[in-house]
Amino acid sequence: MANPLVGIFRVKELRERIIFTMLMLVVFRIGAVLPVPGINVQELNAYFLSQQNSGNAIVDYLDFFAGGAFSNFSVFMLGIMPYISMSIIMQLLLIVFPRLKKISQEEGGKKKIHIYQRIGTVVVCLIQAFAVTQYAQSISRSVENLLTMNIVPFSILAMLTVTVGTMFLMWIGEQITKRGIGNGISLLIFAGIVARLPQALWELLGRVRNGDLNLVFVIVVLAIFVGVVALVVFEQQGQRKIPVNYAKRVVGRRMYGASNTYIPFKINPSGVIPVIFASSILTFPLQIASTIGGNVAWLAAVSQALRPTGPLYNILYVVLIIFFAYFYTQVSLNPIEIAKNIRENGGSIPGIRAERIEEYLTKILNRIVLPGSLYLVLIAIIPTVIQWGFNFPSSISYLMGGTSLLILVGVDLDTMSQVEGLLKMHHHEGLTKKGRLHGRNL
Repeated sequence: MANPLVGIFRVKELRERIIFTMLMLVVFRIGAVLPVPGINVQELNAYFLSQQNSGNAIVDYLDFFAGGAFSNFSVFMLGIMPYISMSIIMQLLLIVFPRLKKISQEEGGKKKIHIYQRIGTVVVCLIQAFAVTQYAQSISRSVENLLTMNIVPFSILAMLTVTVGTMFLMWIGEQITKRGIGNGISLLIFAGIVARLPQALWELLGRVRNGDLNLVFVIVVLAIFVGVVALVVFEQQGQRKIPVNYAKRVVGRRMYGASNTYIPFKINPSGVIPVIFASSILTFPLQIASTIGGNVAWLAAVSQALRPTGPLYNILYVVLIIFFAYFYTQVSLNPIEIAKNIRENGGSIPGIRAERIEEYLTKILNRIVLPGSLYLVLIAIIPTVIQWGFNFPSSISYLMGGTSLLILVGVDLDTMSQVEGLLKMHHHEGLTKKGRLHGRNL
């Protein structure tokens, strides 16, 4: 009875949340294999099977974030990435346009910003959906009977279907966050990666049997992956504690005594968000260029330059990860507001004058963010290094590489921390006997 896994299902609220989350994820996986109207599924599978044998890194990359839905031409083929892309754009607009930031700070302003973000997501979906229809048209030139209807009605119907599918995924993510367990958007990405891991492992085993991959190299790579998981867990839990002392103060007729506490600054304050944001920003032009590139010469050149294994893509990837690491840290951990709260509550940092608290916190954050972002860069480019050095297939290197491990570990820790909090709230033992899980939403 002391087993924490048993305790999870003994708590009614937690049991209902987990069941609801699982049902929503089942709906997501069903939609990932449900093709858009007008597509001949047999011809489509035969085409992508031939592409898989010859290697198509771009399709594998887009499939990675869509949970395999892109190659199925399913209603969820765009995944949740358009919503994440629009979230990044909206956060940048809030910084660039003071008027928009003022609206967000007004009463009901966050709701207005959320509405604007939804409208922007629809626009992004329509643009990417149009690129997808052009991609289907280019495939139909080499594959007979791929489309079961004329191109114009197919384009209109596919654009509407795919856009509605992404908006429905947004709703599923919000419902999981509200009524389920964990962060809904993060869990959708997590579920897509996990669902494709068995197929990737089976493909890896098949290549070893056929002699395409050396068994020793495979064992070495798997050992590297295990080591990376351990490093990711260690890095996600690490933190720098800033001591804060509060003096005695009088509130009403009561006097509160002095207290000592600390501000926990994570080694990587932004978590895996920079990796997700950088991938989302690069996925948007890559998908448009790769899908329409067959019809436009310069877009074909952009698609070739931005291929996931190319040097330009990886350079931009590194730069964007470092940029978003600093950007998101400044948004989520504002040293000005933290210093203001400390002073207003009569607090002080030992050895630091009150007027220099902001400068001190900024210095600490800058020292933490740089190595944290470089660590993320090192983990994120592992798939490319593995693919180059060991001749691994792109579908396997993406799923078992650094980005997927960061997402899997980060979402798992976050979900486990929420489960542990609910268990302890209902007077049950947590998931761990020692310490406390430190989760982080994506």
